[in-house]
Amino acid sequence: MPVNLTKGQRISLEKEAGGTLDTVVMGLGWDAKKSGGGFLGGLLGGSRAPTIDLDASCVLFDEAKNVLDVVWFRQLRSKDGSIVHTGDNLTGEGEGDDEQIIVQLSKVPATVKTLVFTVNNFTGQSFESVENAFCRIVDQRSGKEIAKYNLSCGGNHTAMVMAKVYRHSGEWKMHALGEHGSGRTVQELLPIILPSL
Repeated sequence: MPVNLTKGQRISLEKEAGGTLDTVVMGLGWDAKKSGGGFLGGLLGGSRAPTIDLDASCVLFDEAKNVLDVVWFRQLRSKDGSIVHTGDNLTGEGEGDDEQIIVQLSKVPATVKTLVFTVNNFTGQSFESVENAFCRIVDQRSGKEIAKYNLSCGGNHTAMVMAKVYRHSGEWKMHALGEHGSGRTVQELLPIILPSL
């Protein structure tokens, strides 16, 4: 059974997975909150959900907190090839993960100490316009969901530092961060990310 993470919680990914992990998938899902509008609004299309383009990113840091690489919708693969973004979802429509970042833990270079996963609203709406948002870690080999973190929606932030996956004593751990921020791209979140490393 997957761990439902709360803000600030830390887990060992390998212990929760029940063995050695090779490749994990960080999945991000969300829905645009449907606006009201009543009967007349419904006739005029007022109950349609707005287009919300959340973007998942992964920032790679070394021991000294230097950015080594960024995987996001403008660079879908890390320079070393260990991390791959499956592509940009512009609406959040559909069930399950809307965006995925696949991490081959065994191939992440030893110089990488921490992976930080973020989400930004590229279309600029606040999280008050978002519902059912989550991030989750899945063991790609077995398909088993290891951990899930429901992102608190609401609030006037447009971005969130979701979680970090980091090396500690020879194993990979996950820390649910849930820090709110603003900005359309991951680069604007660095002032929030750095204190959490």
